[in-house]
Amino acid sequence: MAPSRNRRPGFSRRAQYGIFAAYVGAVGGALIGAGMLLLSTFNPPAYGAVLGFFGEITTPVSTFLGWAGRGITGIPGNISDHFTVMGENQRLKKEIEDNATLVQRARTLNQENRRLRALLKLRDVTPEAVVAARLVNSSMTSTRRYATLNAGARQGVRSGQPVRQADGLIGQVISVGPNNARVMLIIDPESLVPVRRTSDGMAAIAAGRGDGMLDIRSANVTNAPFKAGDRFVTSGTGGIYPPNIPVGSVVRDANDSAIAQPAANPSALDFALVQKTFLDPDAAPSAPEPPAGDDK
Repeated sequence: MAPSRNRRPGFSRRAQYGIFAAYVGAVGGALIGAGMLLLSTFNPPAYGAVLGFFGEITTPVSTFLGWAGRGITGIPGNISDHFTVMGENQRLKKEIEDNATLVQRARTLNQENRRLRALLKLRDVTPEAVVAARLVNSSMTSTRRYATLNAGARQGVRSGQPVRQADGLIGQVISVGPNNARVMLIIDPESLVPVRRTSDGMAAIAAGRGDGMLDIRSANVTNAPFKAGDRFVTSGTGGIYPPNIPVGSVVRDANDSAIAQPAANPSALDFALVQKTFLDPDAAPSAPEPPAGDDK
């Protein structure tokens, strides 16, 4: 068998070039080092200038390599910080939502307490007050508008008695149980309340519309003008509702019939005050006194 022409088995041409380049680099580095050593010994100013030149060349490269190294080594910490911040952000969001719920609940309780205090104050100064009770439910989603009181016959509530809040009239008791009563709200289509205009005393009728508003119609004058902001209170006519209880105010100008906003907000009913009727229907009329001097 003929001998191989390759005298260095196991070495490729690329490996040979690599070894040669390494030798050249080592020799070149040694020569440069020796030259720098001689230059620093015999000509220090020139040596300083050479160092400055190489420094100008290598500084940007070193800066870039340092920035890249810090970025690479900081990746794990940045990832950890990212997830930490995300967790903290979610925790703070939940805390804000919980605080918002507590604030809303506190505002609701504050409003309820304010209305209750006003109602209790009204009860203290109203001699015809029967009982202050909670409105436990209302039919605000149907055309018929009723509410239920958690007070009834045992608390002195009677059918026909007016029901009000501190802001104004709510309605009238239409049926009574031992510990509950049903109230027809003034916004019910069957509700009719005699009222008068506060500015001039014009008599009118407030009728429910079934949509949360009232219709105000003049009782005597035809095509009576109504102005936005006209306020109406109970007149006492009919003997059911005591006079001067706020009922509603006109929302826009009209003639003969006007739409009014109830004085007591029907969507915020919570507590109510039951009052005696203005004129007691069970009271017997007093007998006329005989004329003076008539002894027979």
